[in-house]
Order: sequence, then C-alpha cells, then structure tokens
Amino acid sequence: MAFASPVKQMIFALKNMANFSEIENSNVWPDINTDFVESLLLEASKLADSTIAPLNHIGDKVGSKLEGADVITPPGFKDAYIKFIESSWGTISGSPEYGGQGLPRTLAVMTQELWNSANMSFSLCPMLTQGSIEAISQHGTDTQKKKYLPKLLTGEWSGTMNLTEPQAGSDVGSLNTSAIKNNDNTYGIKGTKIYITFGEQDMSENIIHLVLARIEGSPKGNKGISLFIVPKFLEDDSSGEIKRNDLKCIGLEKKLGIHASPTCVMSFGEKDRAVGYLLGQENNGLACMFTMMNNARLNVGMQGVGISERALQQSILYSKERKQGKHYKNENPESVEIINHPDVSKMLLKMKTLTEASRAICYDNAISIDLSESHPDKSVREKFKLKADLLTPISKSWSTDVGVEVASLGIQIHGGMGFVEETGVAQFFRDSRIAPIYEGTNGIQAIDLVMRKLLISDGEGLKNFMSEFYNTLSMCIKENNKDFQLISKNFSDAFDSVKISTEKLSQRIKSNENYSALFVASDYLNLLGITAGAHYLIKGALSLKDHENRDFFESKKDMAIFFSTQILPNTVGLSKSICSEIFELETKRIDNILGGF
Repeated sequence: MAFASPVKQMIFALKNMANFSEIENSNVWPDINTDFVESLLLEASKLADSTIAPLNHIGDKVGSKLEGADVITPPGFKDAYIKFIESSWGTISGSPEYGGQGLPRTLAVMTQELWNSANMSFSLCPMLTQGSIEAISQHGTDTQKKKYLPKLLTGEWSGTMNLTEPQAGSDVGSLNTSAIKNNDNTYGIKGTKIYITFGEQDMSENIIHLVLARIEGSPKGNKGISLFIVPKFLEDDSSGEIKRNDLKCIGLEKKLGIHASPTCVMSFGEKDRAVGYLLGQENNGLACMFTMMNNARLNVGMQGVGISERALQQSILYSKERKQGKHYKNENPESVEIINHPDVSKMLLKMKTLTEASRAICYDNAISIDLSESHPDKSVREKFKLKADLLTPISKSWSTDVGVEVASLGIQIHGGMGFVEETGVAQFFRDSRIAPIYEGTNGIQAIDLVMRKLLISDGEGLKNFMSEFYNTLSMCIKENNKDFQLISKNFSDAFDSVKISTEKLSQRIKSNENYSALFVASDYLNLLGITAGAHYLIKGALSLKDHENRDFFESKKDMAIFFSTQILPNTVGLSKSICSEIFELETKRIDNILGGF
C-alpha cells in the first residue's frame, strides 16, 4: 500500500502540542515559522513518498549482500541515496561554516521522521552520519572539522559508530580493541566490532568510522577508552593520493528485520593496523561517545514514531476495505468493513493516539535541545537543557515501545493476512523491534532517568515539566464542558500518580535503596511517558476550542478523551507497582523462582 507523509499531522503536533512558539519567540531563527516548516516538509515528502518508500518492501525481501569485501545494498538504494545527497537534506541543521543551513535541529528531526516512515532501513544511514557530525563538531580539531564535516553534512561521506564488541555489549569498558601511537601522531587500530550499522555499503564515497579503542598502557575500564576517526579511504593531504585503510566487513548479521540495512562485523587491522586519528583527548572517549549517542537517542525515538505512522496508515486503509462480519447494530446479512467493529476501531484509535502522543514528545524534546544550545539567555538555556535531559530517555524508550505496540496492533487488525508477508505489515513489526535495543536498551534509559535525570539540580527538570502538566490540567478544568471535565479527572489522577511515585523513588535513592529503585525504573519511565502523552494530546485539543472547523476540533478532543479514558488509567496501576514494598531478589531467590524449567 502507498505511503503518504503526514505533513499536516506533523505541523499540528509542532504548533499545537509541542512548544514551537518558544523557538519562534527566541529570535534565534527570525525567519522560521510553521509556514516555512510546512514548505520544507512538503518538499521532503516528495522524496520520501515517491523514491524512498517504494524501496521498503524490496529492501526487506532482497536485503544487503556481502560480496568479498564489499556490501551491495538492494536495488534502488544507491540511486535514492544520490537523490538524497543532491537535495541537501543532510545539511539542514549543520553549521553554515561547513556547508550546513544552520536551521533548528527540530527540522532535521522532523525530516528524519519522514525517512523513518518511508523506509526505516534506508533512514539508518543518514541517521548514523548525524551522530558522527555531532561528535566531530563538538570534539574535533579545526583541521578535523574542515576535513570531515563538509562531506559528512552533504552525505557524500557517511558515518558510523563502532562501539560494541563480541564480549562487551553495553559494557564498553570491557572492549579489547587496541590503539598504538605512531610517529606521525596517527594511531594504529586493531580489533573487531559488531553490530555496525552501514559499516560497509555502496552508497557513499567514503565511510568515516568512529571507533572506541584503548591506547596501549591506558587504564582498564571506562577511564582508559579513547575515540578515533578511522576512514575507509585515506587521502594524502599533500599528494591527494587515495588508498584503502586496513579495515573490512567480515560478515553481515542475519536479523529479525531491517534487512536492507547492513549490520556489519568490522575488522580493523586485518594485515597490520588501521590508521586512526584521535578525536578529543586521550582516555576521554566515553564523553565523545555519549555526544554521538545522545544525538542518536532522539533519532531512534523518531524511528518509533515513523514506524507507528506507517503501520497506522496501512491499517486504516485495510480496515476500510476489508469486509467481514455483520454490523453490531443490526441484523443486516451484508458484511461490513471491519472498521465498523468496536474492537477494531478501538485498536485503530489506540494506534492513532499513541503515534500522535509520541510524535509530540519527540518534537518537544528536539525544541528543548535547540533552545538549550542556541537561546541568547543563559538561564533559558539552562532551563531547556534540564528539559532536554529529562525528555531524551522518555523519547527514546517510550516512543520505541509505542512503535512495537502499534506495529503489533497493525498485524492484529490485518488478522491472518497480517501474519503472512504478503501485505507487508509484518515487516513493520520486525523492523520496529530493534529500536528499543538501539543506543542503550530501554532498560538502560530507565536507569538513566531514575538514577541521574531525577537528581540533576535537585529534580528541577521534572519539577518544571510537572508545572507544564499542571498548567494543562488547570486549563482543562476551567473548560465548562463535560468532555474536558472527564479528561481533567483522569489527568488529575495521573498527575497525582507521578507525584506520589516520584516522592517514593526519591526516598529510595536518598536511602541508597538502589535495587528497589532500579527494579521499577522502567515502570516509572512508562508512567511519565503515558502522562506526558496525555498532556500533549490535551494541549492539542485545547488549542482548537475556538477553531472554526468544528469537525477538526472534535476529532482532536475525541482523541484526548480516548487516551485519557483508555490508556491514561494505566498510570494508577503503574504507580501502585512503583510504590509497593519491593523485596530484593538475590541471585539465589531468582534461581528459585526461575528454576525447574
């Protein structure tokens, strides 16, 4: 089924649900408004809808292939990537000093959503490149910036992150990849990395690998890690001679989904050692790495949004075409479209509201990052830095969990036809499942939220966000409307649940009851995600109360009613789970529980 970029829904989320007015009023980008953003997205949608989206199915079916030392991407991918480069989509938020357009990162995040929805496998290449751009921009020397950023921004060169090793998953401090310093201030890199997305491919002219390694003699563990720029092709600055670096892809992972995206096993130093250039300071690689990963976490959250939108669109179309069963209101023997069945309509509404809520969370996260970096007022920058830090683990985790749930519901709506590959809806589910694992699993994000983000500046970030919740609740209560009164009642209960749970968790952390806090960290993140989702949906409905298009207003209000009555009540149960007295499960007791199988 054809895909159509949801530009109108995206603009509504930006303008009426997220806080885009903060960017418009900042005077940092005086020419940026929603009309400009809409024009940009409409242009991007042409590439997404007509060129990238049609490659999604064939990419899944054919996959990328390893032929010798080369990886061949599916038919059409290389040509689509050339069009992507020619259209300069990678330059949107880049520094003008290196060929970027200097626009808000929010706009880059929104276009990334379009690539995600159109073809998640394809989108991973430019997404990883953005992480490399961010790391080199913040930690590179002037020479490194001038050498790498212009072509990374255009996409002529792509970027990768080489963190994981066979014996060291998220525990990067256990890596074995080594580096030795050469006489010319380069470094020799030797080791094996796994799960390297687009580590080898035939789309870009060069691949700039960012590789974590330990310089010989450095301390063990996290404190002895450094980050290196290791290009696929090396260019002699004086002669211009180009030669291949001593690195290669030695295998492609066989995966559940995203088959068109080559996930490579990379070997550095096949013959001797690969040439690398230190990025940042020696033994400071983790700080550089987190620059990449923080950039990537929001983009991965947008993968959840993108895959949700794609599954939603296909499910709506299918439910309007597929006829089965009688209408629940009468005994007419004629079959009706399945969208008329209450259970199907409820699933569709759940898919719709979860998609729109997660989109708004991610957009507001992007806006907060922009303002934390670029607002002229230091106090405003600090305020939005706290908000961005708080929202990043929620955007990444909650939105990717939503992506999996929405894709799964899409299969359910298709029935038996969803479980077979013919309709393509199964691909969305398979593709979606990697996102909760990418860039620090969702469990790690929950730990980050509870053990770090709640404590920063005495919890000021959460207090500020809770104030936004309270303002939305107050506006809702003031409405002399039974629908908004129903919404406000449920939102008030969720608000109280967040307050109670936060107090309980804070007490545990201050008392060093870390096991109990960590045991319910994922529940707490889910609690905040659901409550934030309701907050943004209610904001959207309230923004339209005087709108001349009553049908449009009613649709947004009905979405808020559905979410507040069918999804938001889960917060009460989550709060009870969080606040219950939790006994510590020592290894022996866990073995007793799980034993006997």
